[in-house]
Order: sequence, then structure tokens, then C-alpha cells
Amino acid sequence: MMDIFVDTADLDEIKEAESWGILDGVTTNPSLIKKAASSEQGEMNLEEHISEILRTVDGPVSLEVTAVDQQDMVDEAETLYDKFNEINDNVVVKIPVNTSMGKNDDDFEGVKAIKSLSETGIPVNCTLVMKPNQAIMAAKAGAEYVSPFLGRIDDHIRDQMGLKRGEDYPKGTYYPSEMVERVRNYHIQRRISERSPEDIIYKDEESMELFYWGNDDGVLSGVDMVWSIKNILDNYTFDTKIIAASIRTARQVRQCAEIGVEISTLPFSVIEDMMSHHKTSEGMKAFDDDVIPEYRSLLRD
Repeated sequence: MMDIFVDTADLDEIKEAESWGILDGVTTNPSLIKKAASSEQGEMNLEEHISEILRTVDGPVSLEVTAVDQQDMVDEAETLYDKFNEINDNVVVKIPVNTSMGKNDDDFEGVKAIKSLSETGIPVNCTLVMKPNQAIMAAKAGAEYVSPFLGRIDDHIRDQMGLKRGEDYPKGTYYPSEMVERVRNYHIQRRISERSPEDIIYKDEESMELFYWGNDDGVLSGVDMVWSIKNILDNYTFDTKIIAASIRTARQVRQCAEIGVEISTLPFSVIEDMMSHHKTSEGMKAFDDDVIPEYRSLLRD
């Protein structure tokens, strides 16, 4: 059964999800902490806030480091683990798979930190995974979890398709991989018709760009990326679990469950949408209208 984590640092949301009986864990990050702090009345006691999250949830709670080099990430992870894990023995430390922010930065600081922490027994959730190859590296380094970001990959692919409309895509919109592939094939056919066969055969770099138009590694959607990662991890003896992250729609959750993803971490709004359907409400109203007084009285005696 797929576990459901809630992707928030809002205590009210966490307690509400816990009351529903469906909550298996929580993921947080600095952006979510900032959002929670801005919604609090008065000044937030951050240490107590995190402690209360840990006490509320009987499942893994991911807390993220802020450093970008290996040793500083390891030091911060150890601080988080030592400070908070004794509360409920459920701290997982989030480490970015790659902390590089420019061409001259080291691409391997994240996996080096994951390796160091896994050797000390501190569980790691490898975050900001945007391609299957990154998940392979994180799993080899010993990450307990890898978190591929479905929504951000969907945005990236739509940018490549020329569908950018303003700063943000509406959260409820969704472009399935089948549609992206049709658009890609259309572009391939159109561009091939404009070039000679000799160009396609001998100009390798341009031909590769033509046939692999789309996201890195030929991935066509966030769900497609997760499907690839799941297949790869299942091919080998990795114990690494997938946390499907950056999910924006209930449809993505359903597709991740069909793939067999172990965990989805969801915004509160997506969890609510998973339970809502107008035909269910319509059926409830019809049932309620049809209850005869004698039957209602029987049930309340």
C-alpha cells in the first residue's frame, strides 16, 4: 500500500491529516518552514514548532539541511538528528542530490554527504531528484528515500514545448506523457521534412537534440520519470524507497499508485481533492432524501 505523507510545516494541517487516519509521514523544507512562520501569529519558536510536528506524527519527518558542501551538510544533518530524533525517533534528513548552482560548482557534494550519513546510520531523503540517473546515484550512495519532483519536471517539459504562460502554470493543469510524446513526434516529423537525410545522419549532435527533444534522458513527464526510477530500483537490490514529490493533482497520485511507488508526499489541497467527487455528493444527497422516518428512528433508539 502506498504511504501518504503531507508536504507541509503547518501544524494545523498536519494535525488535521493525522485525525483522518491516513497520515504516514511529513516532509518539510526551508520554503515550507518560511510559509508556516509567516502564517503564525506572533514570533514562531522554531525549535518547539519542529518538536511538535515530530510528536504529532508517528512516521518519518523529513528535515532539510541548508549547506551546500559535503562536510557542512553532514554537520547540519548530525545537528538536526541529535537535537530532534530523541523526541519520537522519526527524523529523516533531506539532502539535495546535487547542490551545484553554477558551472564551477561540484556536482557530487550531495551524494558524498549521503554516503557519509548512510554509513553513520542517519536516514537520508535525497531531494531535488529531476532525472532517473540522479536517483541511481543517490541509491548507490545509500539514500533511504529518493524524492523525484514530478511537478517541476512537468513545468520544465512544458517550457521546452513553448507553452509558457506567465510566471507559473496553474496547479491543476496536467500534460500526460502520451500528449507530450505526440507533440514531440510532430516536431520531429516537421523538422525531418525540412532537412536532408545526410544532415540527420552526419550531424550527430543536432540529430541527438532532434530525437531526444524533451526532458533529459527522454523523460516525457514527471510520472514518466517516476515510472523509470521505479523500474530501475526494482531491477536491483536497492532498499531505497521513492517519495513522489512536487505533486499537484490527484491524477498524479493515482498514477504513482498504479506504478507501485512506495510513498507520495502531498500538499494538503491534493489530499482533499482525492476524497472529493460531485457524484459522491450527489449520491449522498439522494440517499439522505430517501431515508424514511421509521428507519432513521430505528437507528437512533
